[in-house]
Amino acid sequence: MKTSRLLPVAALALGFCLAHPAAAETRVPGDPHAEDPVGIVADPCPVHPAPADAAGWQLWNLHMLTRDFGQLCRYAEANRALAGQKVRVVFMGDSITDNWINADPQFFTGGIVDRGISGQTTAQMLVRFRQDVVDLKPETVHIMAGTNDIAGNTGAATIDTVMGNIQSMAELARAHGIKVIIASVPPAAAFPWSPGKLPAPQVDEMNRRLSAYARINHFGYVDYHRAMAQPDGAMKPGLASDGVHPTPEGYAVMRPLALAAIAAAITGTSGAPK
Repeated sequence: MKTSRLLPVAALALGFCLAHPAAAETRVPGDPHAEDPVGIVADPCPVHPAPADAAGWQLWNLHMLTRDFGQLCRYAEANRALAGQKVRVVFMGDSITDNWINADPQFFTGGIVDRGISGQTTAQMLVRFRQDVVDLKPETVHIMAGTNDIAGNTGAATIDTVMGNIQSMAELARAHGIKVIIASVPPAAAFPWSPGKLPAPQVDEMNRRLSAYARINHFGYVDYHRAMAQPDGAMKPGLASDGVHPTPEGYAVMRPLALAAIAAAITGTSGAPK
């Protein structure tokens, strides 16, 4: 693999709340994270000041990718704070989920919990699924993933591999009595952080497989793609800031679909297409 494909770190750290694993870490004098714990330790999450904004979180997440691939540290403290509280729904996902709580904070109340992390692929979500979903003992999990796998954020992967990661999350949830909602991959005709890719056909194939998987397993299915896509697979005008990440108007389209899927999961009626 060419070096140019391994080191797009600086560009990704500065753009669109996405991340790419660094091939190696460079330590500099005064690096506040130079003594971060590695290996098997009692507490792998170093104490650090909370980043002030989204850009700060992305730099922190980028720094931690070689030390905390699943980014278990991101929600460790927030999960502890939920101890003893009733959790209705956990939203597991990438930046589209991560940004949702900022665009519509009132949605994530009453036991609905956001556990999105910008830039993550399904492999990273699977690593943290037990901590960020199963251990919270929610009634339902909403899984929306695949965009960053198609973009190649953690390297090449087949659709079969990506589907396997999503299936593993869903099956782990079901084994623990958690109801499952599978979300479609939202529309995208291009990725600003991964130029040259034409993702629409892969998004369509992913959604065809996700829909079939949800139907066969009697899981809920919520089709954001159908509600937000143009005929060419691109996001409808005004619904995304960059063709991928929803605007508040985009989340306003998604909100009632999500609520309907949650209601169907609670009543035991599948949201998957017939």
